[in-house]
Amino acid sequence: MLGRLLEVIVLLLVIRAVWRVVGNMIAVSAGAAPDDGVGEPRAVKLLRDPVCGTYVSPDSAISDGREYFCSEKCRDEHRTRHQ
Repeated sequence: MLGRLLEVIVLLLVIRAVWRVVGNMIAVSAGAAPDDGVGEPRAVKLLRDPVCGTYVSPDSAISDGREYFCSEKCRDEHRTRHQ
């Protein structure tokens, strides 16, 4: 009984994998982007930390209102330099 259940589960997984491959092939041949299941990625403009030069996302950066920093250490160093 358990062996039969495992066979059915494996069969369903194989069918799902084949379905996704065929669906992506059809989408690509039609000129659409393949469906990776994640959704459309969002483009984000990265901003350069003026102290160390690291590029950071505005969503995760530390800001002083004008500049964006990768860490509090860089923000504090920038404040020290420009006082």
